[in-house]
Amino acid sequence: MIINISEAKTNLSKLIDMVYHGETVVIAKNNLPIADLVIHKPSGKRKLGLLKGKVSIPDDFNEEDQAINEMFYGSDQQ
Repeated sequence: MIINISEAKTNLSKLIDMVYHGETVVIAKNNLPIADLVIHKPSGKRKLGLLKGKVSIPDDFNEEDQAINEMFYGSDQQ
């Protein structure tokens, strides 16, 4: 099905439902096909742990740094 942009804007919900049920929808401008409305297909599952062993976090990572605190809060903090 080829549909012009103005009609697609008016009937977007109906078009999405049609795509959900397997219909092919092509959106056109001045009867020139511009875009396909297709159902979303995830690219794949994320793989956790890709940087394991490649990144080291120092032991004092969560310790406060006086110089950084002074940059944010000024030197007159209590």
